[in-house]
Amino acid sequence: MLSSQSIARIDREIAKYPADQKQSAVMAALAIAQEELGWLPGEAIEFVAGYLAMPPIAALEVATFYNMYDLKPVGKYKISVCTNLPCMLSGGVDAGEYLKKKLGIGYNETTADGLITLKEGECMGACGDAPVMIVNNRRMCSWMDPEQIDKLLAELK
Repeated sequence: MLSSQSIARIDREIAKYPADQKQSAVMAALAIAQEELGWLPGEAIEFVAGYLAMPPIAALEVATFYNMYDLKPVGKYKISVCTNLPCMLSGGVDAGEYLKKKLGIGYNETTADGLITLKEGECMGACGDAPVMIVNNRRMCSWMDPEQIDKLLAELK
């Protein structure tokens, strides 16, 4: 299901925990699987659970609890907009609305060309930088006013 490189990365994550607690690597293992596959189909979640010797439902609970995991295919770029209270009060909702208008899609939708998926995100821990967005769960973008959003979109296209 996963490449030998991904398995080796998961093994490095497992090695960080006591031998009888390898299921503690579930978040990292799911992230590695998603990075390789682009999203987490059920088979990937089951594979990770089996590899970590844990019930598949336990791995699914993790994958459905955290919004960084994608249980459906997403675009090449996933933009998650923080709309929790601090960001909301500092323009997060406006930033999300601006993105929806510019992209012609709503939250949990992907542009027709498959390039960008727009998600509503939970707190990203950078309230002082609001409004905040994360691209592909890796790149934090701060103070995202329309001008900054336009720059980001130009860069992604």
